[in-house]
Amino acid sequence: MARHIAKGDTVVVIAGEDKGKTGEVLRVDTKADRVLVQGVNRVYRHMRPSRQHPQGGRIQKEMPIHISNVLPADPETSQPTRVGVKINDDGSKERIARKSGASLGTIKKARS
Repeated sequence: MARHIAKGDTVVVIAGEDKGKTGEVLRVDTKADRVLVQGVNRVYRHMRPSRQHPQGGRIQKEMPIHISNVLPADPETSQPTRVGVKINDDGSKERIARKSGASLGTIKKARS
């Protein structure tokens, strides 16, 4: 099933503790309906001293959030927008921002 979010998109968090923050999508987990957004939902991981982390201590990292809590940012206004699909003349599908009509990227290439 097609998702309204893809890896590399700039998204805005619309719900939760980090509401209003903007970041780039690093990973999309389609089975769990979760996305990993850079700089959003940061948590501390308490580490024991090891070879990788000789000092140990608190390591800060991002955790995934549910895909329903983010919307793509409109390329023209940087505001959250819903996504529509436009079918081009050559048969390729393109994601577009509903408010401005700006392109968010191609979903499916044209058939050859």
